[in-house]
Amino acid sequence: MNGQMHAALQADISLLGKMLDEAIKQGEGETVFKHLETIRRLSSLNHNGDGAAQEELITTLEKLNDEDFVPIVRGFTQFLNLVNTAEQYHSISPNTSGATDPVAFSELYETLKMKGVDDKDIISGLENLSINLVLTAHPTEINRQSLNVNLAQVDACLGALDHRDLPEYRKRPIYERLRQLISQYWYTDEIRKVRPSVNEEARWGLQLVGNSLWKAVPDYLRRLDLQVKDKLNISLPVDARPIFFSSWMGGDRDGNPNVTAKTTREVMNENRLVAAKMYAEDIDLLVWELSMWKCSDRFRKYIGDDEVQEPYRELMRRVRTRLGHTITYLEALDRGERADPHPSVIMRTTQLWEPLYECYLSLVECGMEIIANDKLLDTMRRTRCFGITLTQMDIRQESIVHTEALAEITQFIGLGDYSEWDEEKRLKFLIEELNSNRPLLPRNWTPSEKTKELFDTIEVITETNEGVIPCYIISMTSAASDVLAVHLLLKEFECPYFQPVTPLFETLNDLNNSERIMNELFEIEWYKKNINGKQMVMIGYSDSAKDAGSLAAGWAQYRSQERLLKVSDAHNVALTLFHGRGGTVGRGGGPAKFALFSQPPGSLKGGLRVTEQGEMMRFKLGMPELAVRTLSLYTDAILEANLTPPPIPKPEWRDMMDSMSDHSCEVYQGVVYKDDRFTPYFYQATPVQELGKLPLSSRPAKRRPTGGVETLRAIPWIFGWTQNRLLLPAWLGAGTALQKAIDDGHLEVLRTMKKEWPFFNTRISILEMVFAKTNLTIARKYDEQLVEPSLRGLGEELRAMLEKDINTILSLDEAKSLREALPIDLAENLSMRTVHTDPLNLLQIELLSRARKNGEEHGPLERALMITISGIAAGMRNTG
Repeated sequence: MNGQMHAALQADISLLGKMLDEAIKQGEGETVFKHLETIRRLSSLNHNGDGAAQEELITTLEKLNDEDFVPIVRGFTQFLNLVNTAEQYHSISPNTSGATDPVAFSELYETLKMKGVDDKDIISGLENLSINLVLTAHPTEINRQSLNVNLAQVDACLGALDHRDLPEYRKRPIYERLRQLISQYWYTDEIRKVRPSVNEEARWGLQLVGNSLWKAVPDYLRRLDLQVKDKLNISLPVDARPIFFSSWMGGDRDGNPNVTAKTTREVMNENRLVAAKMYAEDIDLLVWELSMWKCSDRFRKYIGDDEVQEPYRELMRRVRTRLGHTITYLEALDRGERADPHPSVIMRTTQLWEPLYECYLSLVECGMEIIANDKLLDTMRRTRCFGITLTQMDIRQESIVHTEALAEITQFIGLGDYSEWDEEKRLKFLIEELNSNRPLLPRNWTPSEKTKELFDTIEVITETNEGVIPCYIISMTSAASDVLAVHLLLKEFECPYFQPVTPLFETLNDLNNSERIMNELFEIEWYKKNINGKQMVMIGYSDSAKDAGSLAAGWAQYRSQERLLKVSDAHNVALTLFHGRGGTVGRGGGPAKFALFSQPPGSLKGGLRVTEQGEMMRFKLGMPELAVRTLSLYTDAILEANLTPPPIPKPEWRDMMDSMSDHSCEVYQGVVYKDDRFTPYFYQATPVQELGKLPLSSRPAKRRPTGGVETLRAIPWIFGWTQNRLLLPAWLGAGTALQKAIDDGHLEVLRTMKKEWPFFNTRISILEMVFAKTNLTIARKYDEQLVEPSLRGLGEELRAMLEKDINTILSLDEAKSLREALPIDLAENLSMRTVHTDPLNLLQIELLSRARKNGEEHGPLERALMITISGIAAGMRNTG
């Protein structure tokens, strides 16, 4: 962070903080404000090394009345959200970020040329560029949408003020608007009262498209095109589709009983309706703008009218009419009415693209390229990116559901229990049925409710145009039969096209077996013939890390990708790897460029498909300029990784990773799965049980309602440890394995790996960031007040292990402190938040202690506790 940016950021944070203080004083009175000021002052003193301040702070919190907590925790939480908003703005501000344009292809071009990359290869890289960002509704976004909209308007005000020559009389109304927004923010409840429905979650995704991506995509492609022209003297093709979006909202039914065939159909319909309305606005504008009379003979023939004086306007009016019929039809479906669509209803993207493209060709032919490349081209690029559905929709279901459905069928027709067959018998049955012309499903059979729901979902797929559902993802894929089972069910329901099915390898064991499974599939004649030389495989980050720890999981993911690339090449299959990454380290999170460069060489040649989850969607894509920057970062990283791939790891590096992976996994599993103290300690030392009361998502916290840590989803697992500042899933086992390698005399090998191998460098950089976010003192306080004495020894052991791990990283980095090891801007950002995050942790401890002692729901305490969870998440900048 440069000095100018730091000063401007601090000035805006101070401005927003003062306005928040004004709102608190007005809304809560001087007494509450003085409590807040006292806590803030003591936290600052403690942060600056005053040891006595923390004890005084804890004593102050213990004396608070129950009803005092809510406004205090709200004050800290809202300030942290305002800090994040200011930081987001200044990361893209042209005056303070140091960047003249968030699109940086020109700089990338110079970098590639310095590395000896030929222009031909750069052009080829651009032509093959494919970025598919998959939006998900994973329960990591705590803020209500109304508050996010408010914060977006705060961002707009900061942008309006960010002009050095702005006269005072123009600043005053902006300051007043900021005060109004912050007052609105203060008087709005942060916490939802009820869980969102699947349809509501899907609407949030639509809001992201409408409020940000709709503008960002054509803006980004326009800027990229200009820079490509400057450097390569070519233009991006008008039908280029380097970026597009998919969604799991409404389609991800893995462990979520609220996602049904009915909701999937409703969400898909609403997506089309919103898309039609947004395109209608674009076309309205084009009706006004395309008033030219001159057109090509081809265009006259296309519109079929030799007399019309304004041919482009006439065609756009026709498109507008078609969109009107489309909206009427979709609104009727939305009301639950079933009717045949009007003949002019737009059912496929080509029906919208074609008239736009014909306008474009004619304008260019008639010398009006400058007009063609304005609003018309923006709409064309939206059409290519978003289609008529705004996003594609993945369907995801757990493998066991298909197994149980087939078991019902085989038992009914007298073949035995499919679920009890071994893999060889399953494959024989599936291949025979896939090659058979006779139906498998019996006519006089009533399936169970669960299987009927699965069949209803498959019927939705068969009714949907090809490509709208790009893949059917199978969670917990552990065998080739899991993939063929879905294909058989699709065949039985007479899907009119070949629906791609994507295996998801997410546990450590399944990652290690992924090559064998895919090889078995590729060797099956029916399968190889039907996939048409293309295969998508999803790599899961969450469950493997929960299974084995971050270091072992990271290495297993790397090796799995290498092997999948090898087996695909051997069978002449083009492989696309789909990365199921989250926002946190334990779920594969990290800066985009580092994450992509840490993949095996060649892993991005099939394009990038990656999930954008929860609050990370807002942080990276929530505002147009942020989205433009994010799309640019992805583009540059993919081009650079493909054109100048990272090195193939040396044999001694592999041996080192094998050894460290095994050791770290042993340490991790020894604590998490083999120490009897661990599960009760986890539930007492973190607010994970209280997290279940937060109405974050339509999705349950557990795959199964019973069981311990092993049944808990990865998100609440990581969320809980983030709250108590131990962040255990992100480091447990990794530091111990590194220290063993150092003790065995391999320090210089590790330093060479860090210097020369992006994969290993990224692992170390992420550990540094994680350790900087931990707080041993805070974690100890959770234990002292919340954990029964017989379990506190485990907490002491874990903190001692963490302290040793931090020292290990510092010795590897040859650094004296974590602040020295971290990039300056990250160190400053973490320090800036600590003063406000630490007291929220202490407030949460006190609230948990009181709430658990009460043994029953307690209004003000429970609400305050929920707000601390939100505030700590804002301070840590990632949750699940």
